Amino acid sequence: MTWLAEFTMLSHGWRRFVLLLVAGAVAGLSVPPFFVLPALFLAMPFWVWALDGAERRKGWRKLFGPAFSIGFAFGWGYFLVAFHWLGAAFFVDGGWMLAAMPLAIAALAALIALFWGLASALAHLFWSHGAARIVGLASWLALAEFARGHVLTGFPFDLLGYSLTGTDEMMQLASVIGVYGLSFLAPLLAMTPALVWPADDRMMSQRLGPFFLALLVIAGQLGYGWNRLTGTLPTERQDMALRLVQPLVYEHADFGNVDPVALIDRLLMLSDMRMDPADQGLADITHLVWPESSVPFFLSTYPDALARIARTLPEGATLLAGVPRQPYGLDGETPAGPPYNSVVAINTEGEVIASYDKSHLVPFGEYLPFQAFFAQLGIKQFVPGAEGWSHGDARKRLMALPGTPAALVLICYEILFSGDLGDTANAQFLLNVTNDAWFDGSIGPAQHAHHARLRAVEEGMSLVRAANTGLTFATDPVGRVTAQLVPGQMAALDVRPHQRLTPTIFAQIRHWPLLIAIVAGLLIALVAARRGRRRRPL
Repeated sequence: MTWLAEFTMLSHGWRRFVLLLVAGAVAGLSVPPFFVLPALFLAMPFWVWALDGAERRKGWRKLFGPAFSIGFAFGWGYFLVAFHWLGAAFFVDGGWMLAAMPLAIAALAALIALFWGLASALAHLFWSHGAARIVGLASWLALAEFARGHVLTGFPFDLLGYSLTGTDEMMQLASVIGVYGLSFLAPLLAMTPALVWPADDRMMSQRLGPFFLALLVIAGQLGYGWNRLTGTLPTERQDMALRLVQPLVYEHADFGNVDPVALIDRLLMLSDMRMDPADQGLADITHLVWPESSVPFFLSTYPDALARIARTLPEGATLLAGVPRQPYGLDGETPAGPPYNSVVAINTEGEVIASYDKSHLVPFGEYLPFQAFFAQLGIKQFVPGAEGWSHGDARKRLMALPGTPAALVLICYEILFSGDLGDTANAQFLLNVTNDAWFDGSIGPAQHAHHARLRAVEEGMSLVRAANTGLTFATDPVGRVTAQLVPGQMAALDVRPHQRLTPTIFAQIRHWPLLIAIVAGLLIALVAARRGRRRRPL
């Protein structure tokens, strides 16, 4: 391995760029649902070795020089693998959109890789040649991951911390430090092999010490998770019974092809179906849940829909349905802007008694940033309509219906935002409705579902997830799946949410441990760098 470390340190130009691109792609195998954690340990040392041999520049080129390109190349490879499944959405429209898919995915991966490039450049400003250098790089990288989850509305898919959540046991540490805390820990542990090679005057046992310590930390993580799982026996709520419908609605991509009558027929049939001889249909159900985009038309275009829903619901039951909602002006007839992507609550009288409009929209998916510019190029958002969706009010995510525990309603993408879900203090469980049909046949739905499960662990609340084509499932408050449907199956699933746990450490203190770790790591790197410069001969 010494020769490989030295080869990386001596590489430069396009050869170094390609080497780091490949290493980043290998690291991308650690994301859900692959979870090849050894790949991260294999790839991360190349980043460290490359920075060991990187040339130092003066002026502004200190930041945007070799160290930046090293981090950018590694990040580009990582995100090309991690985000490749987003290309499945281009198959929906086909045509020239399909031809643009490789360029679009490469551009998105490059855009996100800029965060890692900047982290690499900043780390190199305080570079040393001991263990402090990997602490510094891990600190800047964790800060970059936090930034990409928040800057310009954020894009927190495939944070590095997810690589440490491959089992139920490993996931439990998120209840303490969250996925951003894990995003500090994951690269720090995975970089330790870079301290073993190239060989120096220390004994092999000394050089292996940090690597074995990293393995011990992972063993401790597994032990903590096992202890938490075996010591947590949550109970199901008896005041709420939900039926989750997985309807396989593919008309979401083109509202003009929807037959409202046939679609409502299908949804109501699935809602009241008997899945076994003992099944009472909707008789024992308090809440019926239809996922995002399950009704891809405005209810006003089929007025009889509400009446038919009211006739199907048993007394006291409520339907929570993913629908588009058109805002109107004061006259009640003139549209007041683009529609909302919403969840509405409908009672047995056919009345909409509550609603939540999605507030955290997907850029390019549900709205088009810099719309005037991109429209001239013929680029549009994926959802139907010329203007995309309007942004809703995040404060209305908490849906507290009469006589039932309050649910925190999160539509699709909104479940990704660790520590920023909404009013978790008053919610009793998480309700995630989603439409992942855009990405059928890819790893996207499984990846999104795993991200959602980690929010349950972080908050100590059970998760109920209704998906259009899958994955539809429920978890307990520690993220264990308690019931699920097969993806691609047109069916319904009856579940009860669990009692929430005492607020987790993460729910109480949020990102403070991450902030403390980053500040401490940067100080360690700064002190080590200054000592190294003082010892450097003139």
